[in-house]
Amino acid sequence: MKIECIKEKLSEAVGKAEKIAGKNPTLPVLAGLYLKTEGNTLSIRATNLDLGVSTSVSAKVIEEGEAVVPAQILSQLLNSLPKEKNITISLEGQVVKVSTGSTEALIKTLPTEDFPIIPEIKDDEGFSMPAKDLVLGLRSVVYAAAQGSMKPELSSVCVAYEGNELVFAATDSFRLAEKRIKVKNIPHFAYILIPHKNASEMIRIFDSVDDDLSVSIKDNMAAFEGGGVYLTSRTVDGVFPDYKQIIPKETTSKAIVLKQDLATSLKTALIFSDAFNQLHLSLSPGKKMFEIESKNSSVGENTYALPATIEGEDLEINVNHKYFTDCFQSIPSDTINIKFNGQAKPIVLEGVGDKSFMYIVMPMNRS
Repeated sequence: MKIECIKEKLSEAVGKAEKIAGKNPTLPVLAGLYLKTEGNTLSIRATNLDLGVSTSVSAKVIEEGEAVVPAQILSQLLNSLPKEKNITISLEGQVVKVSTGSTEALIKTLPTEDFPIIPEIKDDEGFSMPAKDLVLGLRSVVYAAAQGSMKPELSSVCVAYEGNELVFAATDSFRLAEKRIKVKNIPHFAYILIPHKNASEMIRIFDSVDDDLSVSIKDNMAAFEGGGVYLTSRTVDGVFPDYKQIIPKETTSKAIVLKQDLATSLKTALIFSDAFNQLHLSLSPGKKMFEIESKNSSVGENTYALPATIEGEDLEINVNHKYFTDCFQSIPSDTINIKFNGQAKPIVLEGVGDKSFMYIVMPMNRS
């Protein structure tokens, strides 16, 4: 194998694949990138057996061939050559030589025959959607998925089709995020559960893609193709919680606040929060007061009076700082509507004038 290509394009493609390369002591080849010439391109593949990606760069193919090289080594090498424009890669025995006008490096290869095949998912009823919509949907909710759980469905992002909308949802049982995005009719699609780690990588890989993605789903696998990238993800075989039954149907108190004002007050409150990141919220519609209080026996305490429009009953309730603030990134509106339904009842946060995103967080027990 011997090819010449633009270093910047190669570095970008390697960067997308490198973080997917797995670390598996029993299968060290997973830490590698599979390089193969195909026509006038260099194909680059990576997999951790849970997620697989294939991308390519245009190249002048002088000699065809294939090789597997350690992903991290190749990525670090390319990133260390910012001023180089063109690069040559050639296979010489058991090493790959990477050379430019000013440097030359030899990288030991891994066995190509041990590299797993990235499956091609064939779905005659596949559909397409803008990559930006997929990224937006996943990014809006992925942080609410459980980071480690005995229940795989809680460590997943649910993508469901409901009435011309794709509904992205994630929950760790303490909070829930839901994002709705209008799409074209998808008559055969019900829902899939994407592991949250895979969802995070999909956001990174497709974030810069402006094209539509072709989506195929079959046999607990999903494939997404667009922008020169083909990605496969294992899907979770499980049932996502029926969260609609916990959505409060009534509101006893409500506070409408500017998102920036709320973020500023919570940043101050965090300085004085305890080991449980507990915040105490006080609403007094009669006095037109919304206060956020935090206490730490070893630091001190803080009370922040927040400008707000308040309606309903007086209320005092405790929340976890992180769970309360994580959703701000998903609310595009400048103003947030916080709905309460009494003590120990779920709190709902939405952007004013935007019904596409909903966040539910459970209060903490008072201490």
